[in-house]
Amino acid sequence: MTIGRTLKIALRALRRNVMRAVLTTLGIMIGVGAVIAMSNIGQGSSEMIRRSVASMGANNLMVFPGAAATSGVSFGAGSAMTLTPQDCDSIIRDCPAVKAAAPIVRSRAQIVAGSRNYVPQSIYGTTPAYFEVRDWKKVTEGDLFEERDVRNGSKVCVIGQTIAKSLFPGESPIGKEIRIRNVAFKIIGVLSVKGANSFGQDQDDIVVAPWTSIKARVSGSSLGNANQSAAASSSGDNQLNSLSNLYPSKQVSLYPEQSAQQAADSPMQVKFITIDQIILSSDSADQVQPAMRQVTTVLRDRHRLRGDEADDFQVRDMADFSRVQAEQTSTMTNLLLIVALISLIVGGVGIMNIMLVSVTERTREIGLRMAVGARSWDIMWQFLVEALVLCLTGGAIGIFLGWLSSYLVTRFLGWSTLVSPAAIVVAVLVSAGVGLIFGFYPAWKASRLDPIEALRYE
Repeated sequence: MTIGRTLKIALRALRRNVMRAVLTTLGIMIGVGAVIAMSNIGQGSSEMIRRSVASMGANNLMVFPGAAATSGVSFGAGSAMTLTPQDCDSIIRDCPAVKAAAPIVRSRAQIVAGSRNYVPQSIYGTTPAYFEVRDWKKVTEGDLFEERDVRNGSKVCVIGQTIAKSLFPGESPIGKEIRIRNVAFKIIGVLSVKGANSFGQDQDDIVVAPWTSIKARVSGSSLGNANQSAAASSSGDNQLNSLSNLYPSKQVSLYPEQSAQQAADSPMQVKFITIDQIILSSDSADQVQPAMRQVTTVLRDRHRLRGDEADDFQVRDMADFSRVQAEQTSTMTNLLLIVALISLIVGGVGIMNIMLVSVTERTREIGLRMAVGARSWDIMWQFLVEALVLCLTGGAIGIFLGWLSSYLVTRFLGWSTLVSPAAIVVAVLVSAGVGLIFGFYPAWKASRLDPIEALRYE
């Protein structure tokens, strides 16, 4: 018998009792629909978890300078200034696994706005790519600074919510100025709320400005994490307090030296500019390790390090965040698999039950077909095709019901859902598999009937 003729006979047999066929496929419809709905909701939840964890830095890498050492004494990571803005440019250009990278110049000083003052946890000089790396492009007010502000060394900045509440309670800080070491920066934006990180540090306690401005006008060198506000009056280059210079020193220069005010107004640009660190992000958590290898290769090549020389930099990843993301995704996937298994087993048992009833009812028909020349394989194939038609029809309707359910959940409950084409393909394959597995025993039982006994069956 041809496949077309077998399919026609199977459809004719199913049309004899439409209601029973519909009730038989109901289990598959509910099972596949539940799987599709749960898959869409699970994919949406996983995406939300991924974004949430990524906002904390799951895909982030940080590059720090190496450690300087004198007479065998190491001064710790970051004490050797080996990173430059050109290193960051090379990473962006030559590392395919890196999505975005930004140089960072750190500082810590007291900021003053009117009669109020505050010492923020972080003052970062960077580029607009920093907000992409940190997934922090949203602002509650104003806007972010641009690349032209970095090129021009503009004295503009964006601040976090903690600083906005501390220095400008009950008013908008947009357009106002804050002074960092007597250098006025105009506030052009207020970042959205980020909250505390996994270490309990307030991420909203931050000032972000173009790194060229921070490097040339505020820090001038790597300042680390020490509180510079207490020692501000004792530093030399960028301070305007000249009370300690009331009387000239004994040694008088032949030419007049540049005053503190002149140095602050027109800082001299040095040819070799170093930065404190580079922060970058990969396309996904799976690309973190390839990105680390690529960054290491690029920096070793730029720093002209021989094969036997140790790295003069350190590349660190957020292993804890990546592990959390992997665990969350694995838990969601396992949950969906369990739900799919239970639902489809229930539907498959229903298919097997109805097919066994169908074999019993059609015993005389089976005996008659065998008597006129049908082989055991023809009988088995006929009942397998019937089971496949029932399962595939139920699977198709279940896919539509699952999509409709996920749409209604998004529409009325506001939950995030994400349609997964892979889940639809898997649902079709699983439906066919259920038809073959649970329809095999009834088909095998029908093919093993004795023709004479089948003809005499009442």
